[in-house]
Amino acid sequence: MTQPVPPTIAQAVAALGLTLPAATAPVATYVSTRRSGALLYVSGQISMVDGQPAFLGRIGDTVSPPDGLRAAQAAALGVLAQIAAATDGTVAAVRQVLKLGVYVASAPDFTGQPQVANGASDLMVAVFGEAGRHTRAAVGVAALPRGVAVEIDAVVELEAGQ
Repeated sequence: MTQPVPPTIAQAVAALGLTLPAATAPVATYVSTRRSGALLYVSGQISMVDGQPAFLGRIGDTVSPPDGLRAAQAAALGVLAQIAAATDGTVAAVRQVLKLGVYVASAPDFTGQPQVANGASDLMVAVFGEAGRHTRAAVGVAALPRGVAVEIDAVVELEAGQ
């Protein structure tokens, strides 16, 4: 009897009606991921659509909160792409998403960063189930690289052998 093939991260994302982008290369002196034992650290991923920075501006100013949620989801897709590139690409490669850092370019009076960050958190749970539940920081900032509204970094625990 053959073992069922675990679904890939790309398949899990596609089942949600989304597309996993290609993992982007670093644009400065850093690496996209760094592994230490079973931990995978993922560098900040900005909100991108079709390979271009997307959702430009500050939430509560030129970007609406619903678009902020979509920006967080787009940045989280970049995190997933980096995880897939650093592993065999299967959902089973991830033992636990441990932490997300969600940075939200915010208007001075905007306080809905946690709701924006849910765009990323909900995607992690949808892809990994209980293993996608994580700790999180949702931080308002004045500006982010390339003018995007959201950037996300992550710490992920991998299964042995990944």
